[in-house]
Amino acid sequence: MYAIIETGGKQIRVEEGSVIYVEKLDAEVDSEVVFDKVVLLSGKTTKVGAPYVKGAKVTATVEKQGRGKKIRIFKYKAKKGSSRRRQGHRQPYTKCTVKTIEA
Repeated sequence: MYAIIETGGKQIRVEEGSVIYVEKLDAEVDSEVVFDKVVLLSGKTTKVGAPYVKGAKVTATVEKQGRGKKIRIFKYKAKKGSSRRRQGHRQPYTKCTVKTIEA
């Protein structure tokens, strides 16, 4: 059984026991998070939401709050001697382990 949930503006395919990395959630470590925006639920039959499946939810445990690897952003305009700019960014994330999928 698997489900497709929507969180942080992205859709993620999850199964029971899977580890997912989502946009940062406002939750403490070792707390439970409930994702109620289930777009698709697949088991013996497949249920597709319009836009979400009614009564379906996915429960997960927060394992870690962290920040991703640093990416370098370099902005440059050709033939302009003083227009160079370097910037970095680390995207925050929440690592969750999926416990149950309820229909």
